[in-house]
Amino acid sequence: MFSCNNSTLAHTTFLLTGFPGLEASQHWVSIPINLVCVTSIVGNSIILFLIRTDPALHEPMYIFLSMLAASDLGLCASTFPTMVRLFWLGARELPFDLCAAQMFFIHAFTYVESGVLLAMAFDRFIAIRDPLHYATILPHSAMAKVGAAILARAVLLNLPAPVLLRRLLFPQMSELSHCYCLHCDLVGLACSDTWVNSFVGLISILLSLGLDSSLIMLSYVLILRTVLAIAAPGERLKALNTCVSHLCIVLIFYLPKLGLSVLHRVEKHSYPALAVLMANLHFLVPPFMNPIVYCIKSKQIRQGLLKRFQQKRVDVS
Repeated sequence: MFSCNNSTLAHTTFLLTGFPGLEASQHWVSIPINLVCVTSIVGNSIILFLIRTDPALHEPMYIFLSMLAASDLGLCASTFPTMVRLFWLGARELPFDLCAAQMFFIHAFTYVESGVLLAMAFDRFIAIRDPLHYATILPHSAMAKVGAAILARAVLLNLPAPVLLRRLLFPQMSELSHCYCLHCDLVGLACSDTWVNSFVGLISILLSLGLDSSLIMLSYVLILRTVLAIAAPGERLKALNTCVSHLCIVLIFYLPKLGLSVLHRVEKHSYPALAVLMANLHFLVPPFMNPIVYCIKSKQIRQGLLKRFQQKRVDVS
């Protein structure tokens, strides 16, 4: 613990935390995490490239998927640099401005991903309820407006946090709980009254992750009602199968966050290394799994990949 000597922000330094108790071997422990992050960057870049270059994938479902891949790349870019500096270079120190900027981008891209998952849920509902008019209900102009609204919401909900942090006083040296900066972590280290910051953070979460998860659940209730109204069992199964990929990604996104919240409240101090590992998985598993899930479940994505490989093989020969 560092004493609260009410340092000015210009002299405030935050110390990143690796794996407590595993400092001697954290290079080895971090290898799978780094591999996951590199794989996430490569996988989401491939998804973006395929959707951009293949006209057959210029459908609403895949355009929303490209938004999801872009937000995953942003999340990796926000977390990966400080992880590499800490695990491989042993650089723990992070000045306030850099820490606040990283916090803003991490939470903003998380909110963007949540908003895209909500948009994809209603996209699946529209595709099942009214497949004949699906393309006219969701033209490219409408999807561009949805994407802009998701991005604007993420920016507006996260702008107050770094601004309000500047009014707080911190120790000259503060040790973070993770290898990147999160809002709740920074607020917990402040020496001054933080009720405004905590209230704004709570409102931000409720208007993003809380609202999105509730509306995703509502959309699946509507999907289930629509599917049950279909007479033919084969058509029911076909309609539900179009939702499997999205449902898997929703669970991958929200379940690690739920597990991390439970761990922080129950066993964080008993197993600090496990808490750090869970936090890393919370931010790295969704970007890692999203391309894999869609490559496995989407025939069009698999065909696009095969077409690219075959074209490259022909060009080489």
